[in-house]
Amino acid sequence: MEATRFPGPRRSRDAGNSGVSVLAVLVIAQVAALLVLIGRLRGGRNRAPPVEPVPAGLTDTTVSVLLPTLNEGHRIAPCLEGLHGQGPPLAEVIVIDSGSIDDTRPQVHAMRVRDNRFRVVDDRPLPSGWIGKVWALERGRAVANGEWVLGVDADTEPLPGHVAGVVSAARRHHLDVVSFTPRFAGMTPAEQWVQPAILTTLVYRTGAAGGQGTAPDRVLANGQCFLARRAVLDAAGGYAPARASFSDDVTLARHVAAQGYRVGFLDGSRLYRVRSYESLRQMWREWGRSVDLRDSTTRGRLALDIAFLTLIQAIPLPILGVLALAYSDSMPTVVAVAATVNGCLLLIRVLMLAALRHSYDRPGLTFWLSPLADPLAVLRVVISAVRRPTRWRGREYPVPASE
Repeated sequence: MEATRFPGPRRSRDAGNSGVSVLAVLVIAQVAALLVLIGRLRGGRNRAPPVEPVPAGLTDTTVSVLLPTLNEGHRIAPCLEGLHGQGPPLAEVIVIDSGSIDDTRPQVHAMRVRDNRFRVVDDRPLPSGWIGKVWALERGRAVANGEWVLGVDADTEPLPGHVAGVVSAARRHHLDVVSFTPRFAGMTPAEQWVQPAILTTLVYRTGAAGGQGTAPDRVLANGQCFLARRAVLDAAGGYAPARASFSDDVTLARHVAAQGYRVGFLDGSRLYRVRSYESLRQMWREWGRSVDLRDSTTRGRLALDIAFLTLIQAIPLPILGVLALAYSDSMPTVVAVAATVNGCLLLIRVLMLAALRHSYDRPGLTFWLSPLADPLAVLRVVISAVRRPTRWRGREYPVPASE
């Protein structure tokens, strides 16, 4: 009688061999991505230190601050007070209001009584094809008188010496346009868990703030504190090149850099604090609208960026978990290499946290656990990339015909 053959073990071996083959291909892709990541972060070793404020001020130049507003009454007071406390070179604060129906304007008018450098400009109506904030900045630029133009957001709190500090840094680094990272304050534990993971997606794509030699199409910027020589901004077309962009700061910075001007991105954590969002839900929605940088990036580059983030940020921890469970006794060579590569990626992520911790007020336990949120952060980039926002700050925007 012929013995019965059971295919189970062979199928298991075949499945195991297929799994190892897939893992080998994945590891090769991860090694290539790891080398790219190291190249991008390498410049961070020589990045400029945090910019220091200059409380004594500067008297040989002038700055016009542009402050776009739309129903900012619940959070604008610290910004107004912070700007009021600035000495020279601050010459004027132009608040460009888009029709606020709360107490935003009364607060600005009350500040004007104390400080005649403040004034309000109404930017209505909003022209077709413009994002509201970008139009407000353009309207402010048209009436600004300073040698420098500094765009700030209503949720920022400038510290003493802020304005003189940013101009001093721009001169020291010979920059025509420069923006500054903030110090994040007042975040909930949930925000401290997710926000650093989302921030890391930007750093991995563009390199460390203050790093040298960034290509124009990899320049990063922050519209919360965005300084430009007015003559350079005028020559570059003002804010019009970013008129329809939800990531207008990056779009404008890359446009200016592509024209040959010197553009920088520096650590401003000692210059101002920011409480951008009131909850994790709002942060997920509002920051997510632009975290993909799709308005500043070609579709092909965006697709590569998503693949890159998946390989180096989204999957290392899950892979390490699966490998630990599946190969607890012994590891084939490919598996050992995979564990080493993903372990290196996790180590870089932890080192990133160590570098970022000074940009957060009171980083807590959830901040240090934020690598666990990396898959969610990359998912948010994907969602943002495939779904263009149509509503922002109470305004509806049509989806372009090309979408």
